[in-house]
Amino acid sequence: MSKLIWFMLFLLVVLISQTDKVESSYAGSASAIINPSKVKQISWNPRAFVYQGFLTDLECDHLISLAKSELKRSAVADNLSGDAQLSDARTSSGMFISKNKDPIVSGIEDKISAWTFLPKENGEDIQVLRYEHGQKYDAHYDYFTDKVNIVQGGHRYATVLMYLTNVTKGGETVFPNAEEPPRRRGSEKSSDLSECAQKGVAVKPRRGDALLFFSLDTHATPDTNSLHGGCPVIEGEKWSATKWIHVDSFDKKVGDGGGCSDQHDSCERWATLGECTNNPVYMVGSSDLPGYCRKSCNAC
Repeated sequence: MSKLIWFMLFLLVVLISQTDKVESSYAGSASAIINPSKVKQISWNPRAFVYQGFLTDLECDHLISLAKSELKRSAVADNLSGDAQLSDARTSSGMFISKNKDPIVSGIEDKISAWTFLPKENGEDIQVLRYEHGQKYDAHYDYFTDKVNIVQGGHRYATVLMYLTNVTKGGETVFPNAEEPPRRRGSEKSSDLSECAQKGVAVKPRRGDALLFFSLDTHATPDTNSLHGGCPVIEGEKWSATKWIHVDSFDKKVGDGGGCSDQHDSCERWATLGECTNNPVYMVGSSDLPGYCRKSCNAC
């Protein structure tokens, strides 16, 4: 057999093995290697950071391809009933992708967990969103202000917003109440940002980048500075993927607890350490918004 044929067979074997490696690498922790040098702080009030190049082109395209045929008009959670309702405040279309959909999705979940240091089970399924011309999401909080929505997993603690496409103009994520670090001031030229984005600290959508921000402060109480919105798309189309992460497992089945229960495995230990007094908002809460450790704090 000629050397050329042997060489072509060798290339074929290498190609097949590399293809297998691409699929298998997403199934384990190998895909969750995080490079801290790619992370930049954009605000400390709220705590917000951008990871440049968090997703690969393959991952971006894969999420879009999974979502395209399943898109429906986006809804918002009602604070009284907990039901999802259509609202003019949010005009995008979207759908959810389950955590174990396939090896690539599982690999993205691994990376999110590795970057945030938060367990995968605390996260909701990834929501993929498409914003067409003029579509937006008015300023809102990701944490809840009622006792209906926080039952499963407790408050939303952190959000990872991944940008799947570039946007020619508009579509920024803006934090109207945020405090920008001095070293970042002027980092984005005003001409690069839409009028909406200039009303606060803004992040321009760039394919592969990911924005991480925390909706609760370091005492696990709601951070009003985390108010944020999605600016209208002026030119182009915006695709993004959102991962909401809760303070407790979102996968855990929720029981009624007889009206008196702890929502975290560490409640008893925290109560012993005096957190019922030191951090009553989280531990005990109020009649309108119960805390997560009411049983251990003898509050019920």
